[in-house]
Amino acid sequence: MYVSWPCPTPVGGSGEEMALAFDKRRERRVLVLAPLFEEANKFRHQIYETMKLLDKTEVDSFLPDLPGCNESLAPHAEQTLAGWRQAANAAAGHFRATHILAMRSGAWFAPDELPGWLFAPPKPSQVLRGLVRTHLVAAREAGASMTSADILATARQDGITIAGWDLGPALVRELEAETWEAGEGHELVGQSDVGGTSIWLRSENDYDPEQASALAAIVAGKALSE
Repeated sequence: MYVSWPCPTPVGGSGEEMALAFDKRRERRVLVLAPLFEEANKFRHQIYETMKLLDKTEVDSFLPDLPGCNESLAPHAEQTLAGWRQAANAAAGHFRATHILAMRSGAWFAPDELPGWLFAPPKPSQVLRGLVRTHLVAAREAGASMTSADILATARQDGITIAGWDLGPALVRELEAETWEAGEGHELVGQSDVGGTSIWLRSENDYDPEQASALAAIVAGKALSE
């Protein structure tokens, strides 16, 4: 179920990363891209259960670790959106993906040449603002006097650690400036399409079987009909 795959590195060559795989060499093969930062933890169980349901509908699926994420040993502070896009494209080729299913910020890395589904993708600047707010609250609780502008100015120059995540200065600048748009072959799936309340807004890591079933049905229904 867990396999390794050769992930490109920023300096050339490749390093070994892990991937969760439901692989029975079937015709439909979905590359699943998890969200970044704290949402990666909140979606972990949800993604696993969705992949199990896809397996039951005769669809293979693959969830690769991107560099610096999940079990990866690559330093998170050295990662960039561009590097993660390169890794996602390499994973799509390695696993011979026919479709993409990207969750939240994972949509930023979805290869344009593959059709697929983007679940509730946020804008990069929106995610950065949320991270800065988290840092600001923690700093003020610790007695520090600063503003969001102060935090961003430091982060652009030196990077920053927020809630255990190391964001390098290049990544901060990318998140701030990125004008991401969904690819033409990618279908947006909203919260209303799967029902219930948003996993990423819940106070604890959670799993919603009805949402997993709804999302797997959307993916399998269209993937198998093509």
